[in-house]
Amino acid sequence: MARHFTVLIIGGGNAGLSAASQLLIKKPSLQIGIMEPSEKHYYQPAWTLVGAGVFDIEKTVKSEGDFIPKGAEWIRDAAATFEPEMSQVTGRSGETYTYDSLIVAPGIQLDWDKIKGFRETLGKNSVSSNYSYDMAPYTWELIKNFKGGTAVFTNPSSPIKCGGAPHKIMYLACDYWRKQGILDKCDVHYISGAGAIFAVKEYAATLSKVVADNNITTHFLSNTVEIDGSNKKVYYETKDASGTKVRKELAFDLLHAVPPQSAPDFIKNSKLADSANAFGYVEVNKHSMQHSRYPNVFACGDCTNAPCSKTGAAIRKQVPVVVQNVLAFLAKTPLTASYDGYSACPIPTQYGKLMLAEFDYSNTPKMTFPFDQAVPRWTMWVLKKNVLPWLYWNKILKGTA
Repeated sequence: MARHFTVLIIGGGNAGLSAASQLLIKKPSLQIGIMEPSEKHYYQPAWTLVGAGVFDIEKTVKSEGDFIPKGAEWIRDAAATFEPEMSQVTGRSGETYTYDSLIVAPGIQLDWDKIKGFRETLGKNSVSSNYSYDMAPYTWELIKNFKGGTAVFTNPSSPIKCGGAPHKIMYLACDYWRKQGILDKCDVHYISGAGAIFAVKEYAATLSKVVADNNITTHFLSNTVEIDGSNKKVYYETKDASGTKVRKELAFDLLHAVPPQSAPDFIKNSKLADSANAFGYVEVNKHSMQHSRYPNVFACGDCTNAPCSKTGAAIRKQVPVVVQNVLAFLAKTPLTASYDGYSACPIPTQYGKLMLAEFDYSNTPKMTFPFDQAVPRWTMWVLKKNVLPWLYWNKILKGTA
């Protein structure tokens, strides 16, 4: 017999835990189940700083059980299939779970194998990625021990979590090499599937200057497809002047690569997926975060097709909307909460200076502080390095920030 919950939450990451906590604060009588197979919980935004040698990797991981809110049940199972017409989820264990309302928040999937040779060479041959807990410390080893040569940083063409991370580490590496007096011996390249350094022009202007000051060669609208670690070559596809797709190669001495990303396979292969979305994200109304076809299903975080940046800051604004709208749905009242696409991307431009880029669906800056946030500042570096990690563990996951 299926186990029933008032609200079933898929995923015990930032979005899932924050939503559970906020729901229970507003209505402690709710029967909430959180499906999450992992025993560990990671604070991933700090991995760039780990890769830059200024943050302890051990401080980015804690026990999942310590953050399951009191009053919620931790279901140590992974979602396998959805039967939304029956309001039912089946776990990998074979157990079935039913719900009055479902919140889908399992995060995003890292598709390492979509770059040929990446998985095999990761962690050796001077190839690293801050998108892995195990690899972020290796990034710092590579940067610290680099004596000059060609350093390549990649960014895929797919949407990714923390869209700024592929170039954040590049700016910090360049700053480190400048301080070591070797930047003039470094040929730095940025291979990006995006069409520009940043989508919001006010922040892009600042980053374009950083790129120029570090003499970085950019390759936009270029998608990394293969890494030959043993021969130290990276291959990417781009288009020539006539619009014909061409394959190019670049020899490297250091490579920081970022895997393409997509919705988890169990979302992609479900009825919840947006059939028009190449990456299989959950189909939602971008303002209410309610599923477009199943009214008792909501989603938040990196798994949705909402056209916003996939960041913790976006989650922090989406969760209260989902919570308010779930409670309204359960009470059979109109859904009034609305998400405007807000996101934020803290981008360090050098050690001790950071630009906090905040914007909405229209790529209009939405600056929180009473100064020009397109100017990198020490105060914003302190926010990123010290304040935000504390807020995450102590307030955000507990639903109080």
